[in-house]
Amino acid sequence: MMGAITAALGIPALGYLLVPAREKKQQKWIEAVALTDLRQDTPEQVVFQRVHRDGWKLVTENAVAWVVKTGEKEVIAFSPLCTHLGCAVSWHPSDQTFVCPCHTSSFSPDGKVISGPAPRSLDRFDVRVDGIKVMLGEVKQSAEG
Repeated sequence: MMGAITAALGIPALGYLLVPAREKKQQKWIEAVALTDLRQDTPEQVVFQRVHRDGWKLVTENAVAWVVKTGEKEVIAFSPLCTHLGCAVSWHPSDQTFVCPCHTSSFSPDGKVISGPAPRSLDRFDVRVDGIKVMLGEVKQSAEG
């Protein structure tokens, strides 16, 4: 009886210790918005769902991007986080800038730093257009200021 109890408790414990948890995986490309829903040269805040695996668990979370249609089939997408301390930037149409409310960094429509303590341009998502679907990939850290 004790052997059966030990096996019932010990086998799952050994499996947990010896088999590493699944690595954190994320969807490669996510449909974020239809190209027809975007206005030319006007940043649109897009909320989309991202599914990723965290250990053994699938997690669905809302994510946000600033998406700009720059041509008939050309799109760029920015991370909504300021590169200074990670506060959420917002679009100000009156002066055509992205502005961080925390320390007043401002960014041009193409994501470049105009003023403030932000050390570099807004980070960008990898983007591809598939028919009329705008697909977002990973966020790439910008290198320049």
